[in-house]
Amino acid sequence: MSDELKLWELAAELRRSLGILHKQDIQTAANRLGAHVRSTHQKPILLGDDCAAIPDGDGYLLLAAEGMWPTLVETDPWFAGWCAVMVNVSDIYAMGGRPIAVVDTIWSQSPESVDLLWQGMVAASQAFNVPIVGGHTSCHSPYAALSVAILGRASRLITSFSAQPGDVLLHVVDMQGQMHPKYPFWNAATECERDRLRVNLELLPQLAEAGLCDTGKDISMGGIVGTTLMLLETSGCGAVLDVGAIAPPAQVELLPWLLSFPSYGYLLSVRPDAVGQIQPQFHNRGLVCNPVGKITQGQTLTLKLGDASLYFWDFAIESLTGFGAGV
Repeated sequence: MSDELKLWELAAELRRSLGILHKQDIQTAANRLGAHVRSTHQKPILLGDDCAAIPDGDGYLLLAAEGMWPTLVETDPWFAGWCAVMVNVSDIYAMGGRPIAVVDTIWSQSPESVDLLWQGMVAASQAFNVPIVGGHTSCHSPYAALSVAILGRASRLITSFSAQPGDVLLHVVDMQGQMHPKYPFWNAATECERDRLRVNLELLPQLAEAGLCDTGKDISMGGIVGTTLMLLETSGCGAVLDVGAIAPPAQVELLPWLLSFPSYGYLLSVRPDAVGQIQPQFHNRGLVCNPVGKITQGQTLTLKLGDASLYFWDFAIESLTGFGAGV
């Protein structure tokens, strides 16, 4: 199969993927809230990032929340509980911060049915050393549901709003894991040593505080392509993304890898002269940190594979989350 045909087929599958399409649900919030709100000190809080960065003293409070996929809550409650804490922790580190605490909201049909959710949340809380300090519990609901919110703090931010034409896109991921048997989730966390989990996450705020990286995102359920789109939308830029450079683990095909949600995965947009300083910090930890594209002028994401290229998304025609660039 030629690169051109393979790329066309990949793009068609990516356009149909629920992980990307469901990001358009965020437009319901963007339509009501706009691009920013004002803090109590009248400083702007930009909307559309992994966390809300709220100016506070000489730094920022970081506030975020995640609702878990109902199917995962029903079919794999322990893992859903673990992920509810993990994804929030990842969002805080993705912004260059460190977590302080989480709260949870649980609905279940009985006290017994909530036990595995709690086991998963407590296990993740201990693994990431982030306490669960409260929330809301109902065991008399007609359905099961789980959401978790998190508070963190950062002195210097990694945001989605600062990508610049000429930036190099770095794909950061921990390949020491395995795919979930049912869902597009690359699990490099539940069996990982706690010290390794924490030290690897700590690399993100260290990069921010050293002034090496101010732009990036946690790779979410939209996979690396959906995450790239969100980064471009908030930064008001375009990009060329080389999907051929996003090498999957052994025994994983390229398409599911592009659509997967890794437990440790980030897309960083960095100035070219910082790449040589950033990569060794991840490589020394046994982590992948590879260039996979460049930020460009304009509003278009172009996918590249070998000698083939294809326009994948044009924000002049179609928005994704609805949260655009600027105040």
